[in-house]
Amino acid sequence: MADDAHATTGSYVKAGSAFDRDMNYIPDRITRDGGAPADDRAGTGKPPVADAPTWPVEPGRYRLVAAKACPWATRALIVRDLLGLQDVISVGLPGPTHDARSWTFDLDPGGVDPVLGIERLQQAYFARYPDYPRGITVPAMVEVASGQVVTNDFPWITHDLFFEWREHHSPDAPDLWPAAVRDEMEDVMERVFTEVNNGVYRCGFAGSQEAYDAAYDRLWSTMDWLEHRLSDRRYLMGDAITEADVRLFTTLARFDAVYHGHFKCNRNQLTEMPHLWRYARDLYAHPAFGGNTDFEQIKQHYYVVQTDINPTQIVPKGPDTSVWLEPVT
Repeated sequence: MADDAHATTGSYVKAGSAFDRDMNYIPDRITRDGGAPADDRAGTGKPPVADAPTWPVEPGRYRLVAAKACPWATRALIVRDLLGLQDVISVGLPGPTHDARSWTFDLDPGGVDPVLGIERLQQAYFARYPDYPRGITVPAMVEVASGQVVTNDFPWITHDLFFEWREHHSPDAPDLWPAAVRDEMEDVMERVFTEVNNGVYRCGFAGSQEAYDAAYDRLWSTMDWLEHRLSDRRYLMGDAITEADVRLFTTLARFDAVYHGHFKCNRNQLTEMPHLWRYARDLYAHPAFGGNTDFEQIKQHYYVVQTDINPTQIVPKGPDTSVWLEPVT
């Protein structure tokens, strides 16, 4: 099933059906010494693949390919910056639109990634799997020397940046997975993923009125729960940023610009929910969050690529994104 991370232009809605995200990704993990992972709880309700291949942590060995247009990929960019891994893991940035084959490096001179030397992310997938049958997704970790994709399993990528790359974190890196609230955070992240991160897609890609109505009600039930949760705390788990905040933010950043209209999630705008809006602006003010949020790329991606929802490919001028810079009180 195609989605924003899958390289299929145009066809996203299956008539008469509810949207069902394909969660089958390349299961490989990059671990501290190439051995067993240090932790195996990702917060999506999706267990790790047993006996998945592992690759050793090694500065400079891997390149993170992550489009700022994609919410799943932006998670990885934010976590990389929060943990201070910029000099350890390089980044390749595809442009916001793609064709039926793959994300492309059209933002780079000559349309070629300067490190991997490829025009399409598809080339890294095919370098490892010549007949790779699934979508070409971001984020993807690519081994620079071989040019082969290592993994595209997005919840595990950010999880492992924290647990497996610890020796390379900056001294002031935040504890994104605090043990004191870990169990509760797992529950929060699973609900956020199921009902919000994925919930907006269930609305936008619904193939029937019944499927849309059910998806809409589920989404707003959890949005109301989050609004209430944030009424007495700064972040989802208290006074400090955690992985849960990274995962929620990338959906909130796209809400008014895309999901409210394009995906018909239109009961409220984010700006009309005072606690969620304060929270989102608070995170946006942090360089790791705001610096990896590009509203123009976000709009270009959804409105141009998803032609069965927006056949004219007209990209709206609004909303006014300067409101994200308003002081948080």
